[in-house]
Amino acid sequence: MNRFSLNREDAIPWISKLPSGSIDLVITDPAYESLEKHRAVGTTTRLKVSAGSSNEWFDIFPNSRFPDLFRELYRVLRKDSHFYLFCDATTMFVAKPLAEAAGFRFWKPLIWDKRHIGMGYHYRSRHEYILFFEKGKRKLANLGTPDVLEVPRIHRGYPTEKPSDLMKILIEQSSVAGEVVLDPFFGSGAVGDAALRVGRDFVGCDTSPAALLHATQRLNLLGQETELVQIVGNRRQRSLSLGGVE
Repeated sequence: MNRFSLNREDAIPWISKLPSGSIDLVITDPAYESLEKHRAVGTTTRLKVSAGSSNEWFDIFPNSRFPDLFRELYRVLRKDSHFYLFCDATTMFVAKPLAEAAGFRFWKPLIWDKRHIGMGYHYRSRHEYILFFEKGKRKLANLGTPDVLEVPRIHRGYPTEKPSDLMKILIEQSSVAGEVVLDPFFGSGAVGDAALRVGRDFVGCDTSPAALLHATQRLNLLGQETELVQIVGNRRQRSLSLGGVE
């Protein structure tokens, strides 16, 4: 049975407490700084505090914190593993060199084709970037997978929610059953949902109490363990708390 741990804590200090080499895959979608640009000009109402949608779901993660985040992610990832970072075109040019400076090897940007037009005033967006990084060398499960991933966007109560079917593609490409997937900005819980559905363990954190409640309910609906479980040992001598909420 697969296990999970959700934590309400700031990403960097929380990751710093994880053992080195204890994580097999990172997939994450931080609330990047350039979202403020979109909010300022009103290109998306989902990021505003209003009767219909509330930005209280998440806090902006500033670009100035990327170096510390990438350094800790590189440390906790085991050798020969992958890291996927969702971002927009503005953040891509900031994040890529900072992740490389932390030790990651950048392969390419993947394109998430949402199939539906999104925000903007001209050439409106229907895609998002996923930066594909590697620590060491790990072969993808399916070398025939294209770099444009066509998965319809979804609209539910959580702003900027990503479809779990999209996360499932990345997880199955870059991990095997029983390995541990990390998302330090778990938000709606899409990464955790996909990880548990395909036989991986999941750990994550988020500062939002609303996100914690939403993701906890979502993952518990999968019928996974709710009792806190301590994993100790295996080939990397890792020790992670999994199985519920902390």
